[in-house]
Amino acid sequence: MPPSSPGPTRRAVLGAGLGLTGMLLLSACTHPDTAVPAGAKPVPGGVLDYFEPQSWTVLYPPAGGFYPNGGILNNITARLLYQDPQTLKLYPWIATALPRINADATEYTFTLRPGITYSDGSALTAQNVVDNFELYGRGDKARGLAVSEQVTNYAGGEVLDEHTVRFRFSKPAPGFAQAVSTMNSGLLADATLKLDSAGFGPGSAAKIATCGPFAITAERVGTLLSVRAREDYDWAPPHFKHQGRAYLDGIDYRVNKEYSVRIGSLVSGQVQGVRDIQAPDQARIKDKGLQLVAAPTNGVNNNISLRSRHRLLADIRVRRALIASIDRQRILTKLFTDTYPLATGVVARGAAGYVKAPDDAWVHDVDRANALLDEAGWVRGADGIRVKDGARLALRSNTALPQPRSKEVMTLVQEDFARIGVGLSINDGDQVQQDLDSQDIEKVQVYHAMVARADYDVVASEWSINNRDALANHDEESGAWGDEEVERILARITGSAKAADRERALAEFQQHVIDQALVLPLFEEPQVFGFRQEVQGFFTEPVGRPTFYNTWLADGAGRGEEA
Repeated sequence: MPPSSPGPTRRAVLGAGLGLTGMLLLSACTHPDTAVPAGAKPVPGGVLDYFEPQSWTVLYPPAGGFYPNGGILNNITARLLYQDPQTLKLYPWIATALPRINADATEYTFTLRPGITYSDGSALTAQNVVDNFELYGRGDKARGLAVSEQVTNYAGGEVLDEHTVRFRFSKPAPGFAQAVSTMNSGLLADATLKLDSAGFGPGSAAKIATCGPFAITAERVGTLLSVRAREDYDWAPPHFKHQGRAYLDGIDYRVNKEYSVRIGSLVSGQVQGVRDIQAPDQARIKDKGLQLVAAPTNGVNNNISLRSRHRLLADIRVRRALIASIDRQRILTKLFTDTYPLATGVVARGAAGYVKAPDDAWVHDVDRANALLDEAGWVRGADGIRVKDGARLALRSNTALPQPRSKEVMTLVQEDFARIGVGLSINDGDQVQQDLDSQDIEKVQVYHAMVARADYDVVASEWSINNRDALANHDEESGAWGDEEVERILARITGSAKAADRERALAEFQQHVIDQALVLPLFEEPQVFGFRQEVQGFFTEPVGRPTFYNTWLADGAGRGEEA
């Protein structure tokens, strides 16, 4: 669990009423020879051997949302603020206090802690902090560096004095305080800020200088990234009981795409930790006396978006029929465990602005689905697929590779669609191909995804045309919209100065996508980790990315390897 902390001494920026979120720790009865005594004191030393299912792709913080990227960035960067993973409250980290914010949330002033350095030896200065957000808030197309989707309406930063900076926004930016607590706003050294996109990519990791508790020391492209503890790190969030150097000597992030190899290596003790324990193996992990940790992601639930701008989905009766045809409980029963709760809202129950959906929002009803399609004029053809005016009701979905069992999920959806005379093809290809095809509404009309961020703005991260645009809601060339009201509501969530106004807009958004049959939430998606019993003190940040600063190895074991 996170290092214990006192109650906040200043009003948390996100305010009250966000709900509580926690980490579900599922441990089978431990074997006597591996059990760790209660109250054992942390043992410094050792390198954690840890498996990821996919290799990292980019370590430019605003583009680090892919979990293999974020799992590294979360441990090598420090941020202005820290967000508690259970309460979602904000605390100082590199800043000495929560920011001073003007009435309309267009100015944020931070005071910085002195004496902080980067892993290349350079100092963190006020100008350096401003330069970080000049890049994140504006991006740099020439270098292939995107604007951060979490830093909205950015107008500029300025140095007020040696330890004080101010950021200005063209419109209210109420999500900025939470944004600066995420790994997407991890601070970078001056030399690192000059890199282009390739400089943040595989093969260049050692060039990236950060000010977190660990620093990159070596890399073997596609298979291994080594980080080691900074001996001089002494600027953990002040409310942490643990201060100073990390307990671990380091972490070796290993990559093996063969799931059976990853699980076998954990069970045999060849590695000490693995991310992405799939549902069928969770009982096995517990039966072996290993630790199973299911960390909530506190954002948009795992969901399907129906792209209404496409001609086959423009009729709301078709969209309602598709949603009624999908048996969400069957998906959970066949593919998952109780660590994947059925979604009861568009965002997770622990997320900011959660609203429970009406009981009749997403009822599975095949008869109703068939009646809606009949009413809309779609008639079954000779091959069972419905047709209308010479067009077949045949759709295509992506495969959301970062999401658990996406191909299997969409295969069950494919079966449900077939029962009502709708065809569904599932897109093949690696992450690059999926990303490319998903931007083309003619290639993907049914979009499977989720987004994790512990702030109201998370829905804009997934559905705004300025961010991931999961609905492919607007065509710049023709000016055509799928549902322009979606964007108007999202703008109020990201641009209202008062938390109460943002919360009301988020509730309106959730009701709108229900009424218009645009989104079907499936389940609350955790990040599921497996660890050997000697791994202690592990926790995650608010959206389930690993945090190893407080982790230690009970037996002092740690094999370690330099790439």
